Amino acid sequence: MLAVTGARGLVGMQALLAGMAVNLLFGSMAATAMLLANPYTEHLFLWGAGDLTQTSWGPALWILPRLLPGVAIAALLVRPLSLLRLGAQAAGGRGMVLWPVALAAALAALHLAAVSVTAVGMIGFIGLVAPNMARLIGARRAGTELWVSAALGAACLIAADVLALASQALVANIVPTGATAALTGAVALIWLLWRKLGAEDHAVHPLPAGAARVGMRQAVLLGVGFAGLVFATLFVGVTQSGWALSFDPMLLSLRWPRVLASAAAGASMALAGCILQRLIRNPLARRDILGMSAGAVAALVGVALLTGGSIHAARLPVALAACGAALALVLWFGRRHSHAPAALALIGIALGEGLDALVRLSMAGSTAETFAILGWMSGSTYRIDAARALGLMGCAVVGLILAALALRPLTLLGAGDGIAMGRGLALVPARRGLMLLAAGLTAAVTAFMGPVSFVGLVGPHLAVLLGARRMQDQLIVAPIAGAPLMVLSDWLGRIVLYPSQLPAGSVAAVLGGSYFLLLLARRRVLA
Repeated sequence: MLAVTGARGLVGMQALLAGMAVNLLFGSMAATAMLLANPYTEHLFLWGAGDLTQTSWGPALWILPRLLPGVAIAALLVRPLSLLRLGAQAAGGRGMVLWPVALAAALAALHLAAVSVTAVGMIGFIGLVAPNMARLIGARRAGTELWVSAALGAACLIAADVLALASQALVANIVPTGATAALTGAVALIWLLWRKLGAEDHAVHPLPAGAARVGMRQAVLLGVGFAGLVFATLFVGVTQSGWALSFDPMLLSLRWPRVLASAAAGASMALAGCILQRLIRNPLARRDILGMSAGAVAALVGVALLTGGSIHAARLPVALAACGAALALVLWFGRRHSHAPAALALIGIALGEGLDALVRLSMAGSTAETFAILGWMSGSTYRIDAARALGLMGCAVVGLILAALALRPLTLLGAGDGIAMGRGLALVPARRGLMLLAAGLTAAVTAFMGPVSFVGLVGPHLAVLLGARRMQDQLIVAPIAGAPLMVLSDWLGRIVLYPSQLPAGSVAAVLGGSYFLLLLARRRVLA
């Protein structure tokens, strides 16, 4: 991330964008590697869910001295962090040079996280829930917040381990501590947010800068490029003899449903991301920021495991019901804060983490079904047939029509609640309706293809970079930008490691994440 942002860019929106892109990029690469190396990676499912099982004092004696450098740096950063609470400009006005402090803080956090993950696996949710709980229970000063967060993190992990050990008497498999901590911590965080969070909105964060409007040249190039890409995905492939151009009707009957489904999924998720970024007023918003995608994934995985059916069987009603239930929970908890975007986003993230912990608990057994579920969770078009492709495209078309009809509410809500109310818009019904539209698009894609993460984030940004600054332009250009990304990802997934295939969602995350990082690096160089 330092190569992208530079030491001076570790504070602010650029650091958040780079961090999310890096996380999605390497997360997708790790999941793909686990799929390709099956069955030699079965033990990683348990480690990835956070396993504190120890057979001696060796791991504890290993981790303690290695944590000390990070703790020492954190102690030295108490005063600079106190100044940073006043804001970057105020801290600079008092003589503090920002980038060395940001670099030291990032290196300390990196060291502590790396040592912890090496010792016990993925327990990242502790890093989210402990600081928020510390602030919500009254830790206001930087030093107090630092040490209270550490104590709460240790207490949460110990309590989760005790709960995991007690739960093993009820189930056949090992219950991972990290997933248990995420599940219980999410419940606690939602409750604390519901009780203590203020209703103030976050400031509106601008999307990346682009041209004032979409030019004819850009539109023609995009259209010609998409047409050429569709031709390549339908007729160009790799065989044992090398590259081949084939017009075989049998091959075409297998390929066109995947192409159509990929285009529909890319367009739908880009549209859902565009809607959510307007509602939450944050360029980092994507389809899982309100817990909708996590709800659909948890429900579909649960149905597959309980019934013994295939995870690839499209269960659109289950996904729709789960997305609707997750959204209803977020809206119910958000009532106390007048459905403020900041409150909805934080509650949705906590809910999504809790549901994701349930999925990780169910997958800790590393059975044959686990690898099938992991492939589906990477965004797969393996089992797409003509009926499913047409159904998904139909959902995308309906979503586009409904979004076009909701153009005025989207535009006003993106401008701010005050302006929207001044223009006579009923905020709560409009926000609920648009969230339901995003939930419907998310449910359709998840049911047919699995969760497709990155397109919902990068699609709206690509639209802005192509010149779509107005809402009516974004509703057209974002789906047009998202569709080719998914089609290209599906095609590359078929040919890069032939005869093996890579999930389209993972390839899309690698492509989109790499492009996003290059874009941020280019902006830093030109700045």
